[in-house]
Amino acid sequence: MPVRTIIQIDETRCTGCGQCVIDCAEGALKIIDGKAKVVKDSYCDGLGACLGSCPEDALTLIDREADDFDEEAAMAHVEAQKKADVEDMACGCPGSMLRVFDAPQGQIAVAATTPEGKSSITVHPLASALGQWPVQLRLLPPGGSLYKDKNLVLVADCVAVAFPDLHRKLIAGNTIAVTCPKLDDPQDTQTRLAAIFQNPIRSLTCAIMEVPCCGGLLRLSEEAWKQAGRKEPFNYIQISTQGEILREGCYKVD
Repeated sequence: MPVRTIIQIDETRCTGCGQCVIDCAEGALKIIDGKAKVVKDSYCDGLGACLGSCPEDALTLIDREADDFDEEAAMAHVEAQKKADVEDMACGCPGSMLRVFDAPQGQIAVAATTPEGKSSITVHPLASALGQWPVQLRLLPPGGSLYKDKNLVLVADCVAVAFPDLHRKLIAGNTIAVTCPKLDDPQDTQTRLAAIFQNPIRSLTCAIMEVPCCGGLLRLSEEAWKQAGRKEPFNYIQISTQGEILREGCYKVD
């Protein structure tokens, strides 16, 4: 086996953000169990296009024994992955059947005073503002009326748990897609998003957490946005681990 230059990944540094996967045109990298891995040595050309994208400096080039780079096999792998991603846009289980419905309008009352002058608090559960099912990105169809003239909100998994105003501020009246930039496969996520972004959606908002790996969702969205031929800015909102809005604004596409 020849000695040649090939990528090496320091897993103690890798956060699984997936940016290197996006920048590898040969499909040599994949997020597996939360870490970037080399899928197959013969898919890596050793040129290091992925090096500059890693925010943790987890990637280096080394010389070691490895199979020669096979460009033809690498490109066939990339095309096969794209085809598999598109065909697997939704699973066939009954729970993933698309449903669109009118969300009820909920109310919450908190304060009251008894005839004796004592304060009391009565909480009425807020009704869900969700107007669709399913919500997980991997189960959503790539096209259809779900997206036409809709505001699409891409929600990182943990936002749904941390943000107390989720339904009123992000879900009500919008189409929702939920994913995790750390645990879900980045290449798969980008492919699915690019297909959805080709629909005539009115706007896109990315809701992310303050943790570093969540920034990967913004980068994946930007690449998918450009892949879909869109150039306009989209919106983002960042939530703290204690559920506060840290910042929100416009994300400009380079």
